[in-house]
Amino acid sequence: MEVITYPHPALRHVSKPLRRVNKALKAIATEMFDLMYEHNGVGLAANQVNLPFQLFVVNEAGERGAADERVFINPQVQRPKGRDEAEEGCLSIPGVYGNVIRPARVHVVAWDLAGNPFDQTVEGRLARIIQHETDHLHGVLFPDRMSESARLAIAPELDAFEREFHRLAEREDSLDPDTVERRLAELELEYC
Repeated sequence: MEVITYPHPALRHVSKPLRRVNKALKAIATEMFDLMYEHNGVGLAANQVNLPFQLFVVNEAGERGAADERVFINPQVQRPKGRDEAEEGCLSIPGVYGNVIRPARVHVVAWDLAGNPFDQTVEGRLARIIQHETDHLHGVLFPDRMSESARLAIAPELDAFEREFHRLAEREDSLDPDTVERRLAELELEYC
């Protein structure tokens, strides 16, 4: 498992809800936490590791053991309140940052790794992280939420990612969009 980078087709894939939690899914979540810490992140969505599931992991502190590790399965973000603008980045677009306006407070409903439902109202940084990761599950990246002028400012960096991806895709069949979609569909049949 590895963190994939923009513009890998899996990042635009709309993830499917999971039907069950099993040992394999628990191992996936553990490996996702490891990758998140390795890349100095605070959240990581399944499609960022080329998996088509509605699942993400979060640790607001970004350090193992420093805060509460949480797994969100089939999350739904509801009841947005307020307005907050802050800089965001993404492990799948490393080194690129931009201001994004999001609701300051949201209510989230999800399931944990034990298969138990939970719901919670969150605000501040945790609300931003949850919204960012939930966006990933719907194929939305943080630049999509930026103003047009802010997106133009980061366009050269995104273009560089696109050129590198296409250079690699010419040599690796696994990066072909049709190949990626077939692989994701196979995984959906197994888990979703």
